[in-house]
Amino acid sequence: MSSEVLHEDANKLGPEVIDQHRAIVSLMEELEAVDWYNQRAKATSNPDLRAILEHNRDEEKEHAAMVLEWLRRGDPKLSQHLKTYLFTEEPVTEIEADIMGETGAGDGGPPAASDGSLGIGSLRPTGQVSK
Repeated sequence: MSSEVLHEDANKLGPEVIDQHRAIVSLMEELEAVDWYNQRAKATSNPDLRAILEHNRDEEKEHAAMVLEWLRRGDPKLSQHLKTYLFTEEPVTEIEADIMGETGAGDGGPPAASDGSLGIGSLRPTGQVSK
């Protein structure tokens, strides 16, 4: 199935969702072009052709960045995630672990319990002792 195909009735989606879809498909195409040019540049033994292909690849990166910024500006949750992960030095997988440790479930809630419990306390009525 083509990524250009809408999965739902366009009349029910509205222009904002359709424009977001257009941008996402464009971003996918730009990144795919980066990959193609990168492979072709690596494969050629001709330095002049390699220079042209690398130039074209880098232009596609610029296009991808522009579309990504447009998407970020229109999607607060995407913006939040990009601000969390981009331009950081810490290993990417540790960033989420740090966030989860600070907020419990990564949703702004209380920190997770460190004793291995789910942090919900005992379900027994007060004063009842387990056997």
